[in-house]
Amino acid sequence: MSRAPDPFTSDVATTDRRTFLGLAAAAGATLAAPDLLAAPLAKETVAFGFANADLQAVLAVALSRGGDFADLYFERTRSVSLTLEDDRISRAHASSDLGVGVRVVKGDAVGYAFSEVLDIKAVKKAAATAAAIADGKAKPELLPIEIAALPTYYSRDFRFANIDIDQKKKLVTEVNAKLKAKDPRVVKASVQYADTDKEVFVVTSTGHAWRDHQPMTRLWANCVAEDKGKRETGGYNIASRKGFHIFDATSVGRLVDEAVRRTVLMFDAVTPKGGEMPVVLGAGPSGILLHEAIGHGMEADFNRKNTSVYASKMGKPVAEKFVTIVDDGTLPDARGSIHIDDEGGQSQKTVLVDGGTLSSYLHDRISAKHYGVQPTGNGRRESFRHVVMPRMRSTYMLAGPHKKDEIIRSVKKGIYCESFSNGQVNIGAGDFTFFLKTGYLIEDGKLGRPVKDINLIGNGPDVLTKISMVADDLQIDEGGWTCGKNGQSVPVSQGMPTVLVKAITVGGAA
Repeated sequence: MSRAPDPFTSDVATTDRRTFLGLAAAAGATLAAPDLLAAPLAKETVAFGFANADLQAVLAVALSRGGDFADLYFERTRSVSLTLEDDRISRAHASSDLGVGVRVVKGDAVGYAFSEVLDIKAVKKAAATAAAIADGKAKPELLPIEIAALPTYYSRDFRFANIDIDQKKKLVTEVNAKLKAKDPRVVKASVQYADTDKEVFVVTSTGHAWRDHQPMTRLWANCVAEDKGKRETGGYNIASRKGFHIFDATSVGRLVDEAVRRTVLMFDAVTPKGGEMPVVLGAGPSGILLHEAIGHGMEADFNRKNTSVYASKMGKPVAEKFVTIVDDGTLPDARGSIHIDDEGGQSQKTVLVDGGTLSSYLHDRISAKHYGVQPTGNGRRESFRHVVMPRMRSTYMLAGPHKKDEIIRSVKKGIYCESFSNGQVNIGAGDFTFFLKTGYLIEDGKLGRPVKDINLIGNGPDVLTKISMVADDLQIDEGGWTCGKNGQSVPVSQGMPTVLVKAITVGGAA
């Protein structure tokens, strides 16, 4: 494989992807390897066809050159996606993936390799490559491996693979029909459905191990509407770790209503003049600004490298006393929730800003050791092919002492932001540009006409200091957000209550 991105050091040992593909061909295996998974095992196994002795043998190779710590990350995923366009299923895709990543830590340096073939020879070869991060010799004494129990933040008792594909087709067909029936101005609709069953097994050189099933599903509804020669587009989506039953009449109705509302709303929208003005960030989806412009700066790797503006602010005020920000891996059924992180750290609720004071960074095992603190359960990776780094889970601001109506009434002239489409962020400095998807003018303390074609321009840490009111209406957005960092993508959630920012630059009409 190509050199893996490394948030800790440039000194990372990796393997050549062609070597692994060659091993796969020689073993007669494929990425999916369904026959391998179904084959009877000649010996009692712990997980993924590996017995306790096999796991210890691989870990012994990983530590054979003097590494301080090693772990194995086994992963199997099965995914299905359907797309309905022009009243027919235009795309249907099923995929599976299987492999194991081997990590060796020596000080702050990381050696990493992976195998797409789950036999002892191939995995030992990956372990030997990762071990090269150290340059000595050792005969490690490994502890017996014990699989630990997990908490329950979402059910592990179902598999999307057990849901008949016809039920999934029926769902997207029904959503499509409801979109078109909702408003005569809707002239075109598209619906996408996706689900994933992900099985992981993490085992460490300290003798700890965890097994988890991590389900995920998502349903998108998009539509195009026409009115008096004007055309607008919009959409909405729902994502969760719940089972297929989440898409009942209530949630499907909400999906359709919001997709159509956000589309036809734009027919009456205006583009206001730009400039610096008060901005009210609506509850829920506005959490994207909190995540991107502020949350990334609190990830420990950026602070270790001194590239974050928060690198020297631990224990110092960064906002008003009624502002508390958390990153939480324990929200029931949330897209960003995890029972364990991808290095076996137990998930938790981490308070980043406590009563206006910076109180914690987001840590993986390595950054926690550097700072002399406990890991926060934020060591995450895209897949077994990727290294662990500190990542967010579900990031949100706690409810405050004010009321939404009170906040809006306090604004003479400004903008109310309901949802955003995309944006750009300089993670280190926190400078951002976010494009508003739906929102409203605020005039004399009341919501006015909807707005479009505007963006917010500012600096995350600066905006944090300008939050002057926080409402009591915290909402976690139910959309399917995915966070990208250093070439890796992981599922996340975000949210916030209604918030007043005293001044942000709004890009609009001249």
